[in-house]
Amino acid sequence: MEQIKFIILPLLIGYILDLIFGDPRKLPHPIVLFGNTISFFTKYLNKGKYQLFKGAIMALGLAASTYFVLFFISNLLSNWNATVYILFSSIMVFYGLANKSLLQEGFEVCKYLNEKGIEAGRKRLSWIVGRDTSKLSEQEIRLAVLETLSENLSDGVVAPLFFYAIGGIPGMMCYKMINTMDSMIGYKNEKYFLFGRVAARLDDVANFIPARITALLMVLLSGSSRGFIYLFKFGRAHTSPNAGYPESALAGILNCQFGGAHDYYGKRVEKPLIGKNPRPIEQKDMNKLRYVNHSVCFVAILIIVAVHFPYEILL
Repeated sequence: MEQIKFIILPLLIGYILDLIFGDPRKLPHPIVLFGNTISFFTKYLNKGKYQLFKGAIMALGLAASTYFVLFFISNLLSNWNATVYILFSSIMVFYGLANKSLLQEGFEVCKYLNEKGIEAGRKRLSWIVGRDTSKLSEQEIRLAVLETLSENLSDGVVAPLFFYAIGGIPGMMCYKMINTMDSMIGYKNEKYFLFGRVAARLDDVANFIPARITALLMVLLSGSSRGFIYLFKFGRAHTSPNAGYPESALAGILNCQFGGAHDYYGKRVEKPLIGKNPRPIEQKDMNKLRYVNHSVCFVAILIIVAVHFPYEILL
């Protein structure tokens, strides 16, 4: 019964809360605390000599401290009061999941594009991608939304659930710290090329298994044989060791094409093409993506429940 009380129940409550409310922007959020902490240390460490070493110390130190602080709090609460622990863990799962918010952000871009025009769509897209959006066409905007949501299905949904399954709340929040560091300093530009290198590598390692699980679930739940073929054909084509797998899966599911040339911080980047059909993206593609995201999240939850559900309950 301990598995149900301390693992499954917070997971289900947190999932339902995310499904209903999405990201609680008006409430205190641990990711905001993570971001402020990263900014504080980056300000004082990312200068002068030994930037690679200082960046490594910061990345490893923040990841480890996040795990051990949450491990201490979780143990303290579970030994003190089960109800308080369940409440705390449920809120942490709620904060750790981002499926509804990711979909909302993507659909908001399309809404702005459809109702307010291309300039509004470009500006709204800039909130969720790192590339320069000022010259993107309508087709490029829609493709950027699909690419971002497929990649973030791994980063924002499956990966947090994966680390919750193997490490509880400490594991989930440790991953969120690593992912936040990568999103803030894991860039190959002059400012972060050395300082953010270890943070970026940590994120690559942390997402290695979740990205592949995400892609596999995407093609299985959509019943797309083309998606399965694209995993092997295009999965390793991406410059990222992980992002190519969910993007390849989605390109196969929708029979479309991702990649091409994009501007990042004033630098032209040629991304390899993923998929074979450079067709226009339609609203039905966004609706299909919504189904894929929700079904992958739901099945990932079910898998964790099945793994942790006590055997004697099944008898």
